[in-house]
Amino acid sequence: MKLLRCGAAGQERPALLDPQGRLRDLSGQVPDIAGDTLTPAGLQRLARLDPATLPLVEGRPRLGPCVGRVGKLICVGLNYSDHAAESGMAVPSEPVLFMKATSAICGPDDEVQIPPGAQKVDWEVELGVVIGQAARYVSRERALEHVAGYCIVNDVSERAYQLERGGQWDKGKGCDTFGPLGPWLVTRDEVPDAQNLAMWLEVDGTRYQNGSTRTMIFDVPTLVSYISQFMSLQPGDVISTGTPPGVGMGQKPNPVYLKAGQTMRLGITGLGEQCQRTVPAHLENLR
Repeated sequence: MKLLRCGAAGQERPALLDPQGRLRDLSGQVPDIAGDTLTPAGLQRLARLDPATLPLVEGRPRLGPCVGRVGKLICVGLNYSDHAAESGMAVPSEPVLFMKATSAICGPDDEVQIPPGAQKVDWEVELGVVIGQAARYVSRERALEHVAGYCIVNDVSERAYQLERGGQWDKGKGCDTFGPLGPWLVTRDEVPDAQNLAMWLEVDGTRYQNGSTRTMIFDVPTLVSYISQFMSLQPGDVISTGTPPGVGMGQKPNPVYLKAGQTMRLGITGLGEQCQRTVPAHLENLR
């Protein structure tokens, strides 16, 4: 299944994509694509529905983040051998973990806001892993049983905040709109091999990232198991599993960073595409 959420920000309704590519309203069946809906029992219930019996969603509504009420957005740094090489950093012996603020989460085609004074805003296409069953101290062998499905994450980053402002990666990762999720949550049964997915990202039509999950250092089962040793994973938590080479910081001879007025397009095989326009941050709430 391809599950999604559509509607105005904060008012999204659950939906699914039918075999003809049309949106079908799930609001009569579940309250949201979140929490218990993502458990094995919840997904089995949705899988038994005949999409043709569900109301069509009219028009072309905004797509929201494909997962609602995300409890934790856990990111993995330097998890692609070829990206570690372009960053000039050693391949880690254990997964490098950091948290991305859930307030950064936005829809797959929402505007990405450039913070005031930011000079080094970068892009990162990543495979997102959506947890469907609580995981605590799980083995690698059983880790996938706890995965509801997969989605695209753009781990937008401000490199100066990340690397030059006291050593805390979170500062450069958690700005508002720095976490587009979607367009869909694709259930695990439709992704037979998460370690063989092509992924790409373009800025203004120029292809910068063109990689594959094959070059992950730590694969999905390893990451789920590893993270569960340090914190429990709950239904609706998302793990963003790292990015392949081609980020702006790694461009030679000079880094390339985003500025307002540009367009990012990115995709992963079977998981759809995202498209974001960069704009100056909205400052109306500042005092």
